Amino acid sequence: MHRSLRLLPLSICIAMALPAHARDDDYNWNLCPVTDTLPAFNDAPAPAGTPDERGEQPTQIEGDELKDTENENTVVQGNVALSRGDQFLGTDKLTYNRETGEYVAEGSVRYQDSGMRVVAQRASGNQDTDKHRIEDLQYQLKRRRGNGGAEAIEMDGSQGSLYGSTYSTCDPGQRVWELRAGRIDIDTEEGMGVAHSATLRIGKVPVLHVPYFVFPIDDRRRTGLLYPSISLSGRNGFDWRQPIYLNLAPNYDATLNPRYMSKRGGLLGAEFRWLYSQGRGELSGNYMPHDKLPGDEPDRYLYFPDSNVRIPGSSLPEEDRGLIRLNAIHRLGNTWYARANLGWISDTHYFEDFSNSLYGIASYAVRSTAGVYGRGRWWDAGVIAEHHQLADYTLTERNLQFDRLPRAYLHWAQPFGRFFEAGLDTEAVQFEHEDVRRPGPDADIPGGTRFDIKPYISMPLEGSSWFIKPKFAWRYTKYELDGTPTERAAEHLARYGVLPAPGQYQNDSPTRSLPVTSVDAGLFFDRQTSIRGDRYLHTLEPRLFYLKVPYRAQDDIPSFDTTPLTFSWGQLFRDNRYTGADRQSDANQLTLAVSTRLIGEADGRERLSASLGQIRYFDDSRIVLPNELPAERGESAWVAEASVSPSDRWNISAAYQWDPKFHGTDLASLRARYLIGDAGIVNLGYRYRRNSINRTDLLEQADLSFLYPINPNWSVVGRYYYSLLDHKAFEQLAGVQWESCCLAVRVLARRYLRDRTGDLNSSFQVEFELKGLGSAGQDTRRIMRRAILGYDRDDLYLVPPSSVDFTDSDTVPDPTP
Repeated sequence: MHRSLRLLPLSICIAMALPAHARDDDYNWNLCPVTDTLPAFNDAPAPAGTPDERGEQPTQIEGDELKDTENENTVVQGNVALSRGDQFLGTDKLTYNRETGEYVAEGSVRYQDSGMRVVAQRASGNQDTDKHRIEDLQYQLKRRRGNGGAEAIEMDGSQGSLYGSTYSTCDPGQRVWELRAGRIDIDTEEGMGVAHSATLRIGKVPVLHVPYFVFPIDDRRRTGLLYPSISLSGRNGFDWRQPIYLNLAPNYDATLNPRYMSKRGGLLGAEFRWLYSQGRGELSGNYMPHDKLPGDEPDRYLYFPDSNVRIPGSSLPEEDRGLIRLNAIHRLGNTWYARANLGWISDTHYFEDFSNSLYGIASYAVRSTAGVYGRGRWWDAGVIAEHHQLADYTLTERNLQFDRLPRAYLHWAQPFGRFFEAGLDTEAVQFEHEDVRRPGPDADIPGGTRFDIKPYISMPLEGSSWFIKPKFAWRYTKYELDGTPTERAAEHLARYGVLPAPGQYQNDSPTRSLPVTSVDAGLFFDRQTSIRGDRYLHTLEPRLFYLKVPYRAQDDIPSFDTTPLTFSWGQLFRDNRYTGADRQSDANQLTLAVSTRLIGEADGRERLSASLGQIRYFDDSRIVLPNELPAERGESAWVAEASVSPSDRWNISAAYQWDPKFHGTDLASLRARYLIGDAGIVNLGYRYRRNSINRTDLLEQADLSFLYPINPNWSVVGRYYYSLLDHKAFEQLAGVQWESCCLAVRVLARRYLRDRTGDLNSSFQVEFELKGLGSAGQDTRRIMRRAILGYDRDDLYLVPPSSVDFTDSDTVPDPTP
């Protein structure tokens, strides 16, 4: 039978959802039972439609017996089932008064929709006045883990109250934590709830009592407090951060981050975000009116590390310390967009004092960019302004890169027919230096304008087992220089290769024009082979790369943004040894290289990859920057790289460079990774590099990190990052974590490089994570994801950054939780 009747709004029970603003995306539920606390109802039909479509769908009523009584009551008994869209209500007996709208559902009341599942003993109310009461109920959330109960729910329209309610993501048989409230008042129209006398219990022990607590019950954003962060460290002392969220409008919001450090003072951070159809943006900053740290350690701010030499112009940065950054993007149609990434810091000690990682300490400058970018099928272009601010107190502005105000570039490459390709790389740049804007008797560093254009034509030919790509390019570069540096500045800049030596910097409009010719060719051989019963595709890939570039004198050309590239496998096939356009290396050389691979036929995975290559120089290279060794006639260093995965759990990669001229190692690196179970990992790394100029050791480091699961609940983590050359540890980390279905506790002890003097900072951090509700304490997961590659399996194949942009969260003291 069918009859028009509204379903009871039992889904209002989700007002229990103090969990409603919890985020389950990052939680690990693998330790939880497979079955829900309240199993699915066998007599419920499959949900149809969405919650938004309920009002447009009819209600169907089924039962074993329908009876209309003399007092205008309609009684449905025996397997009563009401369904509408995604909603279902089942009960043993339903009594409904057609005149007054009153109803009573008794016996095994069961309700479910797309979001939750509920069982209760009795439900009653009035459909016409929209008043309802549900007694003795239990519920299970479906879209996120969470279950609980209530003694009763009373509702009047969009408002209601829950009495004796509970919530937890734990299984009822293992109630590790539970949130209880004496009464919860809810308003579904406003989307808000108020909990009275709420208590958080760990086991049977109450750990937090809140007499009055306001929370959201839906996905609407609202102004309020976010979870605080508490930590303890040797540098900051007791550290408390309390984020405050401000919901200003549907498309923009703000977060205030007041912070108190017992050893340093108070700090206020703020973040403003906006979003619209053409773009988005974020403006954030931190302000500290008075920092006690410089006063406690004045020598670190006034003198160079490990010396009695005073830093020129140094002073204690106690007052008005802070940071500002802007990251915004705006679309200008389908092809063009504008983007800004701007930053500013108050002093050169800022990153060192407020960073909590090695990446922040390694940053010596703040790079700010703003520009307009475009991309088409065959081209990409842009106009950019770039500025650098010094962030390392051991350096001066002379060590900064030149600002590019502005830089315009265009890259175009397009095939013509089957056999030809034409392209163009060009840019125009205006260079300025910070010292120009800070005049002094010996500080003037002139800039200038550079125009560089490099058209080319190539003829890529290839078959199934071979390729050959001859390429001819012509490079023309012209400068308009602003002037000559003072004698002292010129000597300094010539020493570091920025400008030619004094006496050579005479032409204000130097030019350079030369052809660049190359031929890249290779063969592909493959065969099927079998190793221990497994079938593989074995490849052998020899490759030749010939490069011919004639010599052109470039001694009178400054080096605004050009440095030698680090010798590596990729450099074997480049047409220039330098970055930037200020130097074009002369060359008459041939690269001989070979690679081999083993690819599993069953899964397509590359189990082995090995490469070996070397450059044969037929002539001495005459283009060389100061403090750089020329490429002499003969052989370059051998470059070898290999990666092997003997199983799905093992991966070992290595790189090695051996110089036959000096019979010595220039570079050696090894990285091994082993996966343990579903979550554990061990990483072992070794890095060695020799200075190619004076043949001294440049660095030698070892790095061990691990996440070792002792059992499904307990695991230990650690990292030991050590410099064998300096006999000093960069970072030491040890921790233990316990995890169950609904609770995780992490304890972490950490010592890491604090500043450029080599001092270490110590910290002890504890985090309690109530899954489905939130966490208290320091964000230890972010620290361990930085320290242990593969701590989260989603990061397993990510490569750690080689450099840090200003937007990196580890270079600011209090990223938004």
